[in-house]
Amino acid sequence: MILSVPDGTGRIDLRFSNCCLSIELAERPAQELYVRGTILGYKRSKSNQYPNTSLIQIEGVNTKEEVDWYRGKRMAYIYKAKVKKNGSQYRCIWGKVSRPHGNSGVVRAKFKSNLPPRSMGHYGDVFPVIWLCGAKIIDNYVVVGLPRPAADVNMMGYANMEQTTSGVHFRLRARTFIVAEPQGNRIVFVNLDACMASQLVTIKVLEKLKARYGDLYSEHNVAISGTHTHAGPGGYLQYVIYLVTSLGFVRQSFDAVVDGIEKSIVQAHENLRPGSIFVNKGELIDAGVNRSPSAYLNNPSTERSKYKYNVDKEMTLLKFVDDEWGPIGSFNWFATHGTSMSRTNSLISGDNKGAAARFMEDWYEKNAIQNDNGRLNPEKREVVRIPRRVSSVIPSLHENRKELMELASSFQSSPGKPTTKISSVARRVRSALRQADRPQFVSAFCQSNVGDVSPNVLGAFCIDTGLPCDFNHSTCNGKNELCYGRGPGFPDEFESTRIIGERQFRKAVELFNTASEQIKGKVGYLHAYVDFSKLEVMIPREGGGGYEMVKTCPAAMGFAFAAGTTDGPGAFDFKQGDDKGNPFWRLVRNLLKNPSEEQVKCQNPKPILLDTGEMKEPYDWAPSVLPIQILRIGQLVILSVPGAPTLFSSIIAGNNVKLESYGLRFFLEFTTMAGRRLRAAVKMVLTSGGNKEFNSNIHVVIAGLTNTYSQYVTTFEEYQVQRYEGASTLYGPHTLSAYIQEFRKLAVALVTSQAVEAGPQPPDLLDKQISFLTPVVIDMTPIGVNFGDVKIDVPSNSTFKRGDTVTVTFWSACPRNDLMTEGTYALVEILQGADEWTPSYDDDDFCLQFKWSRPAKLSPRSYATMEWTIPDSAVSGVYRIRHFGASKGILGSIHHFTGSSSAFVVA
Repeated sequence: MILSVPDGTGRIDLRFSNCCLSIELAERPAQELYVRGTILGYKRSKSNQYPNTSLIQIEGVNTKEEVDWYRGKRMAYIYKAKVKKNGSQYRCIWGKVSRPHGNSGVVRAKFKSNLPPRSMGHYGDVFPVIWLCGAKIIDNYVVVGLPRPAADVNMMGYANMEQTTSGVHFRLRARTFIVAEPQGNRIVFVNLDACMASQLVTIKVLEKLKARYGDLYSEHNVAISGTHTHAGPGGYLQYVIYLVTSLGFVRQSFDAVVDGIEKSIVQAHENLRPGSIFVNKGELIDAGVNRSPSAYLNNPSTERSKYKYNVDKEMTLLKFVDDEWGPIGSFNWFATHGTSMSRTNSLISGDNKGAAARFMEDWYEKNAIQNDNGRLNPEKREVVRIPRRVSSVIPSLHENRKELMELASSFQSSPGKPTTKISSVARRVRSALRQADRPQFVSAFCQSNVGDVSPNVLGAFCIDTGLPCDFNHSTCNGKNELCYGRGPGFPDEFESTRIIGERQFRKAVELFNTASEQIKGKVGYLHAYVDFSKLEVMIPREGGGGYEMVKTCPAAMGFAFAAGTTDGPGAFDFKQGDDKGNPFWRLVRNLLKNPSEEQVKCQNPKPILLDTGEMKEPYDWAPSVLPIQILRIGQLVILSVPGAPTLFSSIIAGNNVKLESYGLRFFLEFTTMAGRRLRAAVKMVLTSGGNKEFNSNIHVVIAGLTNTYSQYVTTFEEYQVQRYEGASTLYGPHTLSAYIQEFRKLAVALVTSQAVEAGPQPPDLLDKQISFLTPVVIDMTPIGVNFGDVKIDVPSNSTFKRGDTVTVTFWSACPRNDLMTEGTYALVEILQGADEWTPSYDDDDFCLQFKWSRPAKLSPRSYATMEWTIPDSAVSGVYRIRHFGASKGILGSIHHFTGSSSAFVVA
């Protein structure tokens, strides 16, 4: 055997005289090029043999604990064939260590194709495989859970004090990709199932990454972007205005977000693999409408005439392809609000974007399982439908209905009993389906310039009369609280969520299957912090004739902010389009902070309701220092923004700037036109650069709600109308111009290779946070009742059909006692054989809902209700519903429990 590294590229040449087994090593001393291993045979049971799983004894590894070091490492079985192929008689079968086998150091390994019987008993060599090589290195690592408090915590988004969590629709996730050049630049993009990113979360994630990796990851090359779901727990931001409805800071919610993001990035880092990236884009017509059309119409008609729609309909998708395994993921950007779930919903949900991600990941995993080697045939167009989670792991079951009922009758509800903390993790459906021999597929549906885009595509109507709402103010007889947008599944918000999610999923599959333009070029980034509360901005003088100096303002919210939107209207007598305010609410405002005359003039025509930028007690109410950053992946430019942009943002004017193309990143909700102007401005500068590195094939996307949150950005014209989005543009009418100016500075720095001033650091306010959320004191059940006992069971001898809903209620405890990280509160199991229960659906499935409640607000007793709407794809068989939970004792100890319903039949 000869090992050589001929040119310092990190590639290893291998020549073998017989056969060998090789495994990727990490953090081993450089002189340890290999260790020996023996192929013992296939995994087997009493009656069956499993040739897809091989057993390997690694020399010098004698305990189960030592095996953990090798878990996930790459393996290669190399043998000599009789016939030469490509000039060589040697062949290689790649595989991966999946888990220990027993306690003596044997490992289980899965290979792309089963090892031949003649390999048994052969010695092999284990050597380091260097993966940081090739033209591009990518990674997508999916389904890192973001466990969030499923009880008592106010949801972030609608600012509705009465909207507190009480269960799970489906779970929230962090999805990460890393793109890196060999020995060069790299960027990290995290798509977070949350209302928005948080400055404090970003600060703490970066601190954790620095402790692990030094300066490899920093604020310069890490982007954390929220999907804008309004159905996730709040309490994780650091400024007072965003913590009022959550009764202050919620440490449990904050820690869950930080830990989940860190875990996602770490796993992505540890799974970097060589591959390629492709980009594609197309129109999705029916997933968003403009919820502030009167403000959009205030933009110049000449500008509006350039566009067919008053919202952006384009989806841009990246397809990640592993050099060995083929497609392993996709990320896409499309603008529509995460407000399919209403302001009265209390179940944690990823809303339409989270649903789309579930659908696409399950679609790919199902099809990959059914194809050899975990690949999809790119020439074969599968029928695109929302997949069921476990169709391929359930064998054919009893067809005789009478036989099924007899089986079901023998399984009555089991009393609640103690269990271990990890028992629910072990029963997760995704855990059961996870294949250790190939990368996990990840699909993220990212947010874009979403500021004025609603998923409630049927329009806004008055709930009292059924008539359309007032066009200019979105009111019904002068009352804004009666005007609601309707989703395509109206009046069922869960159905609306599914439909909008499915529409995005279908478009993403179409783009994924047809993506052919390869990303080529550099990976790059640039970053600075800017104080937007007092920024001088040069803008063209009105009427022409040069430029004038204007300023941004300290943050402030207008009266129309309190009116809400048609997705979630506010209360009292506020209304959108109000540029005057009223005397009563001015008096109330002045009790908190009376804005100065200079601030009133600066924010004009916005009537100030909350002067948040000048409110400092007990600590800052709103941000002033925001990050701006440029991200670039070849010909793709990502503009990451800390809020929700509207459609039109001002176009860069003035002298042409020679610019090397890089992506731009900042963090807002831009309206449609604001986003269009920004993208056009960036594209103009990039394509006019002197080195002509970019041409018309450049792709510019906006990633909204990234790294921190500073609400909205409208155009100057939309700001004059003072609908919700204009009233929420914090830094005054010239906010958009300020962003464009600062990005021009970054662009010039890129062209000239000049250093960029870091700018003032944003504050870390963790030590100043205050919380008024009542902790869990104790959980109790009635005398003689155990936690996990069934309170309301399925009817005896029950038979259900597809489309029916099965409901079971258990005696339970507060979900805040254990967030069930990577576990589940609810589980549907199917009977296999005589007595083996197999996971079929869990609380990460769209069809299974976990609902938690108390009989009274301060009661120590509580219930958990599981509602399973049987999907059309469910197989016939005997099922039961199971609950996992954790109770808190009088001394504060946590005890885990489980219980199950009686069995029932699905026919």
